[in-house]
Parts: sequence; structure tokens; C-alpha cells
Amino acid sequence: MDQQAIESYAKNHTTDHSELIKELIGVSDENLEHIDMLSGRLVGRLLSLLIKISGAKRVLEVGTFAGYSALTMAEALPEDGELFTCEYNERYENIARTFFDKSEAGSKITLLMGKALETIPTISGSFDFVFLDADKINYPSYYRMILPRLEQGGIMVIDNVFWSGEVLDGKSDKGRAIDQLNAIIRDDDSVEQVMLPVRDGVTVLRKK
Repeated sequence: MDQQAIESYAKNHTTDHSELIKELIGVSDENLEHIDMLSGRLVGRLLSLLIKISGAKRVLEVGTFAGYSALTMAEALPEDGELFTCEYNERYENIARTFFDKSEAGSKITLLMGKALETIPTISGSFDFVFLDADKINYPSYYRMILPRLEQGGIMVIDNVFWSGEVLDGKSDKGRAIDQLNAIIRDDDSVEQVMLPVRDGVTVLRKK
């Protein structure tokens, strides 16, 4: 089976982006080197549907990049929803803020610049939905910090849990860190989870 062909087939049978999201993708492609860091239509639509199905209103995102996933989730949130997104790299800030300002859903978004392990504690309250897609070395630390603040019945989605297969061979620091998180989640009786072979691997978990 041709995996790339299957993924292309899946994209073609998945709800398309909004016009603003398409514009953001184009601008990111023109101005940023690592366009593959965008979550992509399959993950983006998964996030959108999970937010709508769960009724989530308060979202935390760790890893903004150009703002693709933040905007996708904000568009799915109800009018009284709010989303906090954390980013460290100032190169991405301008594009993200530009598109947040353009979007009708942008008023739901608060962008916090700095190290997420330092900015997350400045956000008060709990969350009912979390999307983790930041620096892979800190994945275990993010999980330990955020899980106590995830509401009972809340959902966490973690991207890149395969890291191009490096979780299998343990040859890279990032691969080992992600493998460590995958094991922590597997052995955590406070959650139930499914690891999906979508793009570079996505784990969806629910706090019991």
C-alpha cells in the first residue's frame, strides 16, 4: 500500500480549511523554512471536530508556530470560548498575530510569548482541551505540568508521537523524550487514550 497515496486520499475526503487558514498556509510557505511543522488538514480537522463534539470552551495550546492550529481550534470554539497558545520563537509571532487579527475568531485567542514551562503557570484556572505540539524534549515536563489542570473528562491531543519512527530506535534525544512521554501515558491510570497513525502519530487522551 502506498502510504503517501492513502494520506492524500484521506485529505481529499476531509473537510477543507477556511479561506483564511488557506491564506495563512500560503504565507507560511513563502516565509518560513519548516512548513511541515503545520499540523495539516487531517490533524486540524481532528482538533476541530473533537472541540465541537466535546463542547470544550477553554483550550491550551503549547506550540503556536504560525498560528494554524490555534486558528483552526478558535474557529471551532463557541462564541464564549477562549484559547491560550504558547510560543517561544519570535520569528513566528508576527505571522500568527497578523492572522489572529484578521480572523473573527481571533478575539478568543491569547498568545503568550516565552518559555511555555514559565508562561503556562501564569494562566489561571483549568482547561477542558489541550493540544501539545511544542519542543519535543520537554514533552514529559509539559504533560506533568498540564495534566493536573485538565478538567475531569477533558481531552488532550499530542502531536508527533512517532517522530518519524525515532521513538522505535532511541537514537535521538527528541525520539527518546517522546517515547518517554508515550510510556508515561500508557502507564497512567488517570487517563484513557488512543494512539492514531495519523501523519506523524497523534495521541488522543481523556482524563477520567
